[in-house]
Amino acid sequence: MKRPVVNISSIERVGRMAVGGLGALAGVLLLLSAADSTIVVILELLLVAAGLDLIITGATGHCPLYSRLGHVPPSLKDRP
Repeated sequence: MKRPVVNISSIERVGRMAVGGLGALAGVLLLLSAADSTIVVILELLLVAAGLDLIITGATGHCPLYSRLGHVPPSLKDRP
C-alpha cells in the first residue's frame, strides 16, 4: 500500500495533534460524566471523533480534504 503524500506543514501537524488530543480528551471526560440526553451523548461522540481525526491527520501529515481541494501549503510547494 502506497503512503499518502504529505500535504500538511509541520506547524499545522503539531497544532492538529494538540487540538485533536484536547478535543478527544474533553469528549471522553464528558462522556464519563453523567449525560442528560441522547443528543448530548451524540455530540460528545462527535467531539471524540473530530479529535481523533485531527490526531490521525496530524500524525500522518496527510489531509484527504486538502487533497480533494488541491491545497498545498506554501512551505511544501518547493518539495519534489
